[in-house]
Amino acid sequence: MATAKNSSLLSMMMITLCLAISMNTSAATRRLLQIPGAPPLPTIPSLPQPTLPQMPSIPNLPTTTLPPLPAMPAFNLPNMPLPTLPSAPKLTLPPMPANIPLPTSFPNFPAAIPTLSPPPSN
Repeated sequence: MATAKNSSLLSMMMITLCLAISMNTSAATRRLLQIPGAPPLPTIPSLPQPTLPQMPSIPNLPTTTLPPLPAMPAFNLPNMPLPTLPSAPKLTLPPMPANIPLPTSFPNFPAAIPTLSPPPSN
């Protein structure tokens, strides 16, 4: 149990650290890009495109015809009567009262919620 708590705490600390580093790096990059008079970024030279040999065309494949499927014989099922389900009993609910009494007064709530003060620090 203690190992699970320690590993989850360690993983949360690592996630926090990674997020903090990535945010700082993003902010620094943005700041550098927004500086007026900054030297322009170098351009990446274009590379020559290799010439690829012509690919041979795909040969036409012969088309095949499939023989027709054999006819399936009709299965005659005997006419069997379906079983009858027993009827469910009828449930009746008691009648609802005409007037439902509503509370007219509510309990008094305290104006402020009491809080505990922290222990004194050394």
